[in-house]
Amino acid sequence: MTDPTPVRAPLEDIALFLRRLQWTALGVGACWLLWVLAPVLTPFVVAAMLGWLGDPLVDRIERTGRSRNTSVALVFTLMALLVVLVLVILVPLIERQITTLIVSLPTYRAWFTETAIPWLEQRTGFQIGVWLDLNHMIELVRSNWERAGGVATTLLGYLSRSGFALIAMIANIALLPVLTFFFLRDWDKLVERVASLVPRDYLGTVSRLAKESNDVLGAFLRGQFLVMLALGVMYGVGLWGVGLDLGILIGIIAGLLTFVPYLGPASGIILGVIAALVQYGDWKHVLGVLAVFGVGQVVESYWLTPKLVGDRIGLHPVAVIFAVLAGGQLFGFLGMLLALPVAAVINVLLRYAQERYTHSRLYAGDQPAAPLEPALEPAGADAAERESKQ
Repeated sequence: MTDPTPVRAPLEDIALFLRRLQWTALGVGACWLLWVLAPVLTPFVVAAMLGWLGDPLVDRIERTGRSRNTSVALVFTLMALLVVLVLVILVPLIERQITTLIVSLPTYRAWFTETAIPWLEQRTGFQIGVWLDLNHMIELVRSNWERAGGVATTLLGYLSRSGFALIAMIANIALLPVLTFFFLRDWDKLVERVASLVPRDYLGTVSRLAKESNDVLGAFLRGQFLVMLALGVMYGVGLWGVGLDLGILIGIIAGLLTFVPYLGPASGIILGVIAALVQYGDWKHVLGVLAVFGVGQVVESYWLTPKLVGDRIGLHPVAVIFAVLAGGQLFGFLGMLLALPVAAVINVLLRYAQERYTHSRLYAGDQPAAPLEPALEPAGADAAERESKQ
């Protein structure tokens, strides 16, 4: 009896290998081109991400009967107003908080050297003050801040000494709104053109993976951004209500670090407790700080994350940290922008590869799975059964 399983000709295997080799070469070439053009591509990538984030709102407004251009104009105006609002409110607020921190550095230095370090030395037996020259460290930070006059002043001073860098920065800032408008207007057309280039044999698989990647990216970027914003406001207002002079700055830091689970609240609690002890030196305000972050964690766990993010991401915190560091090392600032979206897409591809592997002959084998052994019966059961049959 002949085996009904079809045998693939060697030429078909060679053709399949060549096709896979072509796709691999195309991927390697795209990575090399991205590495070469990284300084130029930054405004395009930022504009594409903004266009992708705003496209669902444009489509929703368009379904109400308005034209595409009108919908794009409304969404673009809303995005521009949000950026201006953030710059007008947040930048002066952060500047005042940093100024308060610089002025308070001597108080923090005295607290560390006179209270915290002696308390730790008394209970641990280690001479921490000998290892750490805290006075020198704090004076170094303060002198550098005062000499630099802030990050913006240093950056502008460097750019003013480099004419080409200054022109490039101005060009990127001017290009960003223009590119964002065009990406918003033509996003659906770009998606259709990319879909038309996909080989027809792979269209179903590519469409499925693209939809899953879009869901993951949407859940992560849109949802996580809203969670970070909500928690940053909640922590900042709460710590300000407790009475901390640096409460808003600590809240912003904790909100920004929320994309890594446990890192945001942990850092916020440590900074908040230290600020409360330095400023007031009592446990009442420490309990207030803990209450703020406790309420924030309850709201995040039971409302914000389930509503805004969901459980479709599947990115481990270690993977998030590694992706950001690896992207910055390989492609600089552009790599840090692309790190999380690329990691999310890779996660989708790995799940698909695992699914294909578990359905492959390599995993399942040629033979069906062996039946499970029958459960062991109690001692004497076989003898009793034979006696009953007799």
